[in-house]
Amino acid sequence: MFENLFRDELANRVGTTVEIATDNNLFEGILVNVSGDLVVTVDVNDGYGNGNQVFLSVDAINYVRFPAMA
Repeated sequence: MFENLFRDELANRVGTTVEIATDNNLFEGILVNVSGDLVVTVDVNDGYGNGNQVFLSVDAINYVRFPAMA
């Protein structure tokens, strides 16, 4: 049940800057898409240009942070 609410909240924030932590990684970028079991697609800001997308399952996410704009 919580996964559905979490997925819905992420879907409301598509297009915003996001930080997503998993067990092994921290991804920073723009939330591009939320759908189905592969819930999160992030256009990662890795310093090597843009266009690097990461696909994450909602159950692999430990936390999500939406940094405040400076």
